[in-house]
Amino acid sequence: MAAGIKLIVGLGNPGAEYAKTRHNVGAWFVDQLAESAQQTLRNETKFFGLVARVTMAGESCWLLQPTTYMNDSGQAIQAIAKFYKIKPEEILVAHDELDFPVGKVRIKENGGHGGHNGLRDTIAHLHANNFYRLRIGIGHPGHKEHVTPYVLGEPSRGDKELIINAIDAALRTVPDLIGGDLQRAMRTLHEENNNGL
Repeated sequence: MAAGIKLIVGLGNPGAEYAKTRHNVGAWFVDQLAESAQQTLRNETKFFGLVARVTMAGESCWLLQPTTYMNDSGQAIQAIAKFYKIKPEEILVAHDELDFPVGKVRIKENGGHGGHNGLRDTIAHLHANNFYRLRIGIGHPGHKEHVTPYVLGEPSRGDKELIINAIDAALRTVPDLIGGDLQRAMRTLHEENNNGL
């Protein structure tokens, strides 16, 4: 069995004006995970983010929500990973995915940044791309020039419900992710959440 996930990161932008935007759905995931584990995310300036520790499947895992802007997410991830000696392949980064329909969610290992600035900065800071990604579909506005206002806008009530359902499905895989059964986690999630297939 593979090593389990030791750090789960939720990407987003800091501040109330961004909290409800599509670009912050990765942060929503970590918020929900902390809440379900009855843990409080606390500000840790040395890690440039909000941090909590959860224990599931007999293993512990750090949660991180960077308080930097999205483009500088890697700084926070590198800081906590270096401090706790967490390898890239033991990290799961949750983020919004333009290339997926709203509510589709997938776990992916390795890959590029696909134009996502949070992933781009994470790859640059870790000098690696072999971390896991939790890709939460937010849909695409249709035109490249509309992407920035779209991701920085709030989803409709219906779309938000689909995203929350996707996050709920992903939360159910966390014990397997932390326990080291990543293939089972992927299989479970991909069978349960087949939006857009």
